[in-house]
Amino acid sequence: MFQNILIVCVGNICRSPAAEALLAHKLEGKGLTISSAGIGALVGNPMDKTAHEVLNDHGVEHASHRARQVDSEMLHRADLILVMEQSHVQHIRQIAPEVHGKTFLLGKWLDDTEIPDPYRQSKPAFEHVHSLLTQSVESWLPYLK
Repeated sequence: MFQNILIVCVGNICRSPAAEALLAHKLEGKGLTISSAGIGALVGNPMDKTAHEVLNDHGVEHASHRARQVDSEMLHRADLILVMEQSHVQHIRQIAPEVHGKTFLLGKWLDDTEIPDPYRQSKPAFEHVHSLLTQSVESWLPYLK
């Protein structure tokens, strides 16, 4: 069904790489390609230190991440595009209107929950976002296995 899943946020250093790592962890061995990018990516930067720390605290690793800018080719290659906020859906629609039908909120199955950006906030904000990401990833699993 979905072989290539792209997860998008803004900077591609907090939410989308964490969601990428969580989804990859849950779907390990399924032969899927799971990647992430940002609509305003901090290109080449590693994952945010606090985001990475929270991910590690929950037993998931994603050390090799480097932020990258989303582009039309990535969007077309993806079978499913998951975003954090409704504004990201609109941004992607501007880049590639034809991919709108395969672009959804990561929190779609949780009453279209939007996941706030914890960038430059305290660790508790990152913990809250991690909890939302985990619940959202779990909610997609029945549709991805």
